[in-house]
Amino acid sequence: MQQRMATANNIRQRLLATTNTVVSGQTIRTRFHNFGLRARRPVRGTTLTATHRAARRAWCTQHVRWQRQQWAQVLFTDESRFCLEPADGRIRVWRRRGDRFAEGAVLDRQRFGGGSVMVWGEISTRLRTPLYHVVDNLTGVRYQNEILVVPALQAIGPRAILQDGNAPPHRSAAVNTFIQQARVNRMLWRANSPDLNPIEHMWDELCHRVQQHHPPPANLGQLLQWLQQEWNGVPRAFICNMIHSMRQRCVECMEHNGGHTRYLH
Repeated sequence: MQQRMATANNIRQRLLATTNTVVSGQTIRTRFHNFGLRARRPVRGTTLTATHRAARRAWCTQHVRWQRQQWAQVLFTDESRFCLEPADGRIRVWRRRGDRFAEGAVLDRQRFGGGSVMVWGEISTRLRTPLYHVVDNLTGVRYQNEILVVPALQAIGPRAILQDGNAPPHRSAAVNTFIQQARVNRMLWRANSPDLNPIEHMWDELCHRVQQHHPPPANLGQLLQWLQQEWNGVPRAFICNMIHSMRQRCVECMEHNGGHTRYLH
């Protein structure tokens, strides 16, 4: 289905302009309902080009046969921004049951503005590092000195693998040299692939847990305090379940020809 984000009023105006046909918005909505279409919130996902899809499909083909013991060697990392005032999510799309991740039904995610805190986390089936508050812009030097936790990798074992993104600070020459000298195994990661990273569901869980606080955080300092508190409170079983889903993530990505999977958060 094309143009899933068109409203009933948009369609009514288009019909009037192109065919001179007068149809009410309610009639259009009723017709959609008869075909099993309902207005739903779109899943927010990153834009995937043909290059992105091909790279994701190749990565999943390479890793789909990994066993749980192999995934247990991986330290998954990521950063996330949390806002005092989250978006209301009022945008809707027309889709049928089972079409949640269909083309045109996924809304490109926009970055948040002010009134927020940025945090960095690292998880594996065996450990999690403390939630780190990222202040100001993250440079390669700061990433190396403040965030990279070699002892955490050593605690996982001699075959530990670091998963991190492709942001410029992560891939700077200084960081690459440091990782080589520390003899850290690094996983080649594909761009625009948050649905392949289980730590993304930790951010969802953190958001849910903080939203359970009443009244909500009064300022950014309190928000950070609650994030760090709830990060430590997430059960280890939750983290293990997310990492154990890696094979299924790869399977779904391959089935969708490198496209979005249901693990989009």
